[in-house]
Amino acid sequence: MIDQFSSTSRRGSLLARIIAAPATRFIALLALCAAYIQGPITKIFDFNSAVAEMNHFGLHPAAFFAVAVIAFELAASAMVVSGVLRWAGALALAAFTLLATLIALRFWELPAGMDRMMATNAFFEHLGLAGAFIIVAAIDLTKGAGK
Repeated sequence: MIDQFSSTSRRGSLLARIIAAPATRFIALLALCAAYIQGPITKIFDFNSAVAEMNHFGLHPAAFFAVAVIAFELAASAMVVSGVLRWAGALALAAFTLLATLIALRFWELPAGMDRMMATNAFFEHLGLAGAFIIVAAIDLTKGAGK
């Protein structure tokens, strides 16, 4: 019985060390920001589609908003991944995600069916993503406060 407990404790300790490792944290933050890195890169290589997307969502002047979104997403992602003002980048991405979700995923306006279901799922996934950014900001802001 004691051997089983110490074995479980060692596994828990190993798992804690792996999860707390700087490399794990870096990979997790990179994964959290993946859409905000991939999206702007795609927009850079197909700028006409980026402008069309802004037009689709009624953002004018579309070219200005396309450039602003590209710059914002890359800069805020760099802040989160690098740790330079991580809390500010995370809060900015949380706010951006909430705003973009309310603009682009208005599932309540869609008729019942597959499109509405897909938009509903994406809406709530984006809420979760915004929540994750808020948690990152909270951890970053409180890490030196003994919490």
